[in-house]
Amino acid sequence: MKVRIAAGASDEEASAIAAALAEHVGDDVEVYVGQNDEPVATHEALESQGTSAAEAETPPDADDDLGPTEREAQLWAEIEEILEGGPEKYKERLSEQGKLFVRDRLDLWFGEDGLLFEDGKFANFDAEGRLPGDGLLTGAAEFEGRDLHFMANDFTVKAGSMAERGVEKFLRMQQRALKSGQPVLYLMDSSGGRIDQQTGFFANREGIGKYYYNHSMLSGRVPQICVLYGPCIAGAAYTPVFADFTIMVEGMSAMAIASPRMVQMVTGEEIDMQELGGAQVHARESGSADLVATDEEHARELVAQLVTYLPDNADGKPPRSEPAEPARSPAGIDAVVPQHPNRGYDMVDVIDRIVDDGSYFELKPDYGKEIITAYARIDGRPIGIVANQPAHRAGAIFPDAAEKAAEFIWKSDAFNVPLLYLCDTPGFMAGSQVEKEGILEKGKKFIYATSSATVPKQTVVVRKAYGAGIYAMGGPAYDPESIIGLPSGEIAIMGPEAAINAVYARRLSEIDDEDERAEREAELREEYREDIDIHRMASEVVVDEIVPPSTLRTELANRFAFYEDIEKSLPSKKHGTII
Repeated sequence: MKVRIAAGASDEEASAIAAALAEHVGDDVEVYVGQNDEPVATHEALESQGTSAAEAETPPDADDDLGPTEREAQLWAEIEEILEGGPEKYKERLSEQGKLFVRDRLDLWFGEDGLLFEDGKFANFDAEGRLPGDGLLTGAAEFEGRDLHFMANDFTVKAGSMAERGVEKFLRMQQRALKSGQPVLYLMDSSGGRIDQQTGFFANREGIGKYYYNHSMLSGRVPQICVLYGPCIAGAAYTPVFADFTIMVEGMSAMAIASPRMVQMVTGEEIDMQELGGAQVHARESGSADLVATDEEHARELVAQLVTYLPDNADGKPPRSEPAEPARSPAGIDAVVPQHPNRGYDMVDVIDRIVDDGSYFELKPDYGKEIITAYARIDGRPIGIVANQPAHRAGAIFPDAAEKAAEFIWKSDAFNVPLLYLCDTPGFMAGSQVEKEGILEKGKKFIYATSSATVPKQTVVVRKAYGAGIYAMGGPAYDPESIIGLPSGEIAIMGPEAAINAVYARRLSEIDDEDERAEREAELREEYREDIDIHRMASEVVVDEIVPPSTLRTELANRFAFYEDIEKSLPSKKHGTII
């Protein structure tokens, strides 16, 4: 069989096509490039194959003499050429950067049989030069037993840049996701829009701007997960920030509104890509990255964990798993929590004694550290955890942590993940700096998200619950299914020291004798603590129950199971105005 492919193909590409065709059609293949009269590559059919792959699949009642014609062979040759991607020199650069070629990346994610189908292989097939798939792959795949839509940039084709045909493929994939109700996976490695080809895709009704309209329509409908593999600039950087969950790869990923060269032109600032928008910048400073992976394999592992907590869409429930005992005994909870309200400890030590072993999955661990946002399971049931972290800033709520918590609650509620609040906070931080950073503005978003969430909510007063902190953390006024107190709990406008200073400072200052003043101050502090103690709160039915800490896991498991199908509604309105 003789096959002619487009001029410009390398010897390696011709050899690969010859080998693939010989396997597909079970015949000897000669591959000619362009107008050459001599074949560039040949490949003999393996005698052991006996019959072609197509003949082997022919039904018994069909005519055994029929098989693929040269017309199909030509199509296979065209497909094989497309699958090779861009020029070989660009593939070599990928390996130098520690990155996979996009087709190998899909193999990593979906395996040999997981890619169900691809759309638009032949996009820009007639273009001058080689633009396989127009540098962007879309289709459907099976990932960890779940069907999803995918998009992946091919960085060997114009640096993964976006142009008219690729944009159309992207938009179709998003629109089909709206209809199918299946999650979307974005594997991003794009330098942005092709500036020299912007006519036809930049400002059009169905151009690149429609990406973000579709992102907005998909938001809260299906999970959108984005993994970054390279520097995503300008328009390409909006997909990761519109996604529900974004994973960056250390030393490889970056995203920014403009490239370092453009930044220098506009501002005069000299900065490299990692300093401008690398993984650590967005994991620690901006909060735009949920997780940072060490390499491509790790990125896949993180997403494989993440999807176990999420349904396919807003109409479904998160998948259940086999229950597992916690990593550490619940009997140790009381010993972990100090009685003194100002003494620090690691809230993760409490969480490890509540949730199923191996299920704790923290998001944004390096951003707003005074609040923990994590998925986990209790008795096999997925939950979202919002927990104050006394090990950082005494658990006081700063603006970045408030925003982080609000977004996590909003996403969890969108995808029907029940919420567990573990409260131990002196409240929202005060001071001129946090006012400049929008503590009131971001604090209201936190409170609004808690107020509007309609999933089952359980709140545990672990220790201190002071000020508006108890409001944001699912307090009694915020329609939780239960408020549970531990014996270390306190609920108050403010802590004893602050309260005594606010109310009794003048009276205490009038006592001349220092010993007498100290004794009176201690008495007032003890009276105040009795007034805010969790037992007083239970006596007044502010909390539903005080439970022995060793029973907390069982108590929560029973309550989440009991309230699993509870129905809540919000007032009739178009939408709120706060987020």
